[in-house]
Amino acid sequence: MRVVKVSNLTIEDIRSNLQKAGYKLTPQREATVSILLDRDDEHLSAEEIYILVKQKAPEIGLATVYRTLEILTDLHLTHKVVFEDGLSRYDLQKNRGHHFHHHLECVECGKIEEIEEDLLDEVEQEIEQRFGFLVQDHQLTFQGICKKCQQNRKE
Repeated sequence: MRVVKVSNLTIEDIRSNLQKAGYKLTPQREATVSILLDRDDEHLSAEEIYILVKQKAPEIGLATVYRTLEILTDLHLTHKVVFEDGLSRYDLQKNRGHHFHHHLECVECGKIEEIEEDLLDEVEQEIEQRFGFLVQDHQLTFQGICKKCQQNRKE
């Protein structure tokens, strides 16, 4: 599943955030984070990350990758996103302190595109006013057919 995006997080940002939360950037965690940074244009599952990390750090276990991903998710450095295929996939947080981006998922080819602007500002304001609920974040995935697949249908 390919996407077009560039993270503004660096390994040093992640190291700093881990240290502030009382964690160390162990070699195993660094190998996992490196895969996320290197493959920032993809939404990888824990198993896919594990296979890639195993090439750099053969001694690493799947449980270590899962724990690292959970820590990163708890610290809001990554988001866990579930798409149509039902797998949890991990996406680096691009702009700390801002809302998560939205996704366009093609149900034919599996391509995922990202929308960086927050399309739900008015909806959030309405929720806050009507229900007294302070929205801190949200996720939105539109499922449909991408331009390329639509063009292929016409041919």
